[in-house]
Amino acid sequence: MPKLLTGTLRFAALLALAFAAFACTLAPTYRRPDAPIPSTYAQGSGEWQGAGWIIPWKDFFKDPNIQRVVELALVNNRDLRIALLNIEKTRALYRVQRADLLPTIEGTASSSNQRLPADVSGTGVAGVYRQYTASLGFSAFELDLFGRIRSLTEQALETFYSAENDAQTAQLSLVAETAGMYLQLVADRELLDITRATYENRKRQYELMVRKFNSGVASMLEVSQAKSIMEEARSNAARYATQVGQDENALALLMGTPIPEDLPMVRRLEDVQKLDDVPPGLPSMLLERRPDIQSAEHLLKGANANIGAARANFFPTVTLTGALGTISTDYDNLFTGPARAWSFLPQVTLPIFDTGRNIARLRGSEADRDIAVAQYEKSIQTAFREVGDALVQRENIVEQLSAETSMLASTQKSYDLALARYNVGVDSYLNVLDSERSLYSARQSYISTLLLRETNALSVYKAIGGGWK
Repeated sequence: MPKLLTGTLRFAALLALAFAAFACTLAPTYRRPDAPIPSTYAQGSGEWQGAGWIIPWKDFFKDPNIQRVVELALVNNRDLRIALLNIEKTRALYRVQRADLLPTIEGTASSSNQRLPADVSGTGVAGVYRQYTASLGFSAFELDLFGRIRSLTEQALETFYSAENDAQTAQLSLVAETAGMYLQLVADRELLDITRATYENRKRQYELMVRKFNSGVASMLEVSQAKSIMEEARSNAARYATQVGQDENALALLMGTPIPEDLPMVRRLEDVQKLDDVPPGLPSMLLERRPDIQSAEHLLKGANANIGAARANFFPTVTLTGALGTISTDYDNLFTGPARAWSFLPQVTLPIFDTGRNIARLRGSEADRDIAVAQYEKSIQTAFREVGDALVQRENIVEQLSAETSMLASTQKSYDLALARYNVGVDSYLNVLDSERSLYSARQSYISTLLLRETNALSVYKAIGGGWK
């Protein structure tokens, strides 16, 4: 009997391993949908010379201060930490699902104690009856004949891959957002410095105008005009001071830690090392390596695998339950006496009538697959638009920056001439005010365009998926 039992359990285990290794699935053959976008971008010209791989972010962000704040963000940012922990969660769920491919061997031990009265004891004598049991076996193990469990395991694996790509997306976004916030902070610091300098200049002009009024040289109108633009500059300085403080708080949140005290306080965008320009002829195939698109494709593969699990529900299910152990009424003889026992319970379940439940599940899984296809295609189209928008903007930034530079020089010259003409009594103070406002606006616009140039490079970097070399 023990040999028979041992052979039976060995046969069941080998059978389970064989089915786990060689069972087929009923999932449809996966075919990647064609990308619903052109092969190249309309913007830019020339032949693409790059290999199309993601470059390390340190090779793209060459400025040491940007590198430092990004490093801090990658270590301490909580959103990225959550995304990385989600990888561990989905990995654990995949392992749980994969474990169903093989039987779970469990050891159990139990004791049953019962007192029976004489009229029901069977012996006519009242007494206490005890039974001790120890066994080793598996319960309700499903032979994956039609790949149901294998399909569910594949779906769990694709979900895990998707979580990995989601974490890569979070990291890419964090790198770009942290660098962008640092650039915004530097730009706002420069605007604050310019506004404070403008306020000090307007304050001196106002004080000079008051002295001229007291001397009978200037009118009250000119004094009021000088005070008006002085207070305007004071208000703008307070507004930019607020913005700088908010930028620092936002950067600290992205880094997950306060801004280091030894981080150089750069206050001019021109002192930040510029980002790389976009090479000509970018192919749209670069989008295939974007982590969010890869995540959408893994979800599509998982939905495709789930169809196989839904199809398998139409076929018989074979489950095995077996155990080997000992049973005795005497604990001392549980492992030494002739107390061996075994059980083997195969079961076949054939679906006959389920009121259309399995058909509905199959239709639902097919609809999920079609939804995943649409989401995958939409993610490609969205990525194509993001890159296209950034390239359209980039085409005109050089000319825009050149125009801003020329306008700044012209407005500076106009202000100098207007002030000189007023000082010699040739022109009115109103022209000085207009020229000064134009100069202040030109400085703001120039800084904004410099910032736009850098943030545009960031947009292309992020939209393509982390570089283009």
